[in-house]
Amino acid sequence: MNEQSQFVIDTRAVEELIVERAKRSYARLPMLEVVFDRFALSLSQALKTYLGAVVDVTLAKMDYLTCQDAIDSLPEPALIGVTEAVEWGGTIAAALRPELLYSILEITFGGRTVPESPRSPRTFTGIEKRIGKAFCERTLAELSAAFEKVTPVRFEIGHLETNPKALMLGPPTSSCARAVLRINIEDRVGEMVFLLPTTALDAVGDVLSQQFTGGQLGGDTGWRMKLTEKLGTTNIPVAAVLGETNLSLREVLSWMPGQILDLGMQVDDPVTICVTGKTIARAEVGRRKNGKIALKVSEKLYEEEELPNVLLD
Repeated sequence: MNEQSQFVIDTRAVEELIVERAKRSYARLPMLEVVFDRFALSLSQALKTYLGAVVDVTLAKMDYLTCQDAIDSLPEPALIGVTEAVEWGGTIAAALRPELLYSILEITFGGRTVPESPRSPRTFTGIEKRIGKAFCERTLAELSAAFEKVTPVRFEIGHLETNPKALMLGPPTSSCARAVLRINIEDRVGEMVFLLPTTALDAVGDVLSQQFTGGQLGGDTGWRMKLTEKLGTTNIPVAAVLGETNLSLREVLSWMPGQILDLGMQVDDPVTICVTGKTIARAEVGRRKNGKIALKVSEKLYEEEELPNVLLD
């Protein structure tokens, strides 16, 4: 009897857990994820100019949870910009973790040569808050640019908070999208967290819930990798140009079979290799063992670009 009762209790616990997880199973917002992916790519260059330092930004996490859980995930203290999304008519949060704020301060005030050291939690000074707010405003301006082709919006910081418990973004059990950016500033690593409750996204929820299929949105990494893969199997026309000269139309129209054209070149001069009309290399003309004419590339005529996820030679 006791074993059966214990079995019933365990079953209820499992059922309650399933129900609880179902309640917290929130719909993804594919377009929002693409925007933040694109935002992380563009933010690296923007912060490099803003801080005058080498900056690398990656989207470390994009997930969905309750507003209460999202707020509880923030450290105390944290510099939180409570931000109004003007066109959406809602409020979001942009939070700097302490280690990122201290890294910004060190870089701003010339502390590049000072090794990073652990710090104990403390309240932020007035100047730390001003520097942190200016940094948040710069990143929010870049985020606004990332949303431009999806749903234009302006972000304005209303006030700063340092205690996450004071945040009121939406009902505690309502869903919230959380984006975590990992920011590396000259080997000083910290995180910036964006909390976007569904109450702030109601006006644009139908747009952000659409599936992204490419188009002209921008440089998200997933689409770029797929495009790179497709380009690798694309056939392109290659032309070997022996020589070129300028002639009048009258001369061209007077050509007869057997006429010799002087291109002003020697027999052993290299030929030019063109791809889709663009000159890319010079090559020497030779013959293979089977007697067929072949080309041996002798010189590249283009500069290789250092871009991520491009095709390998």
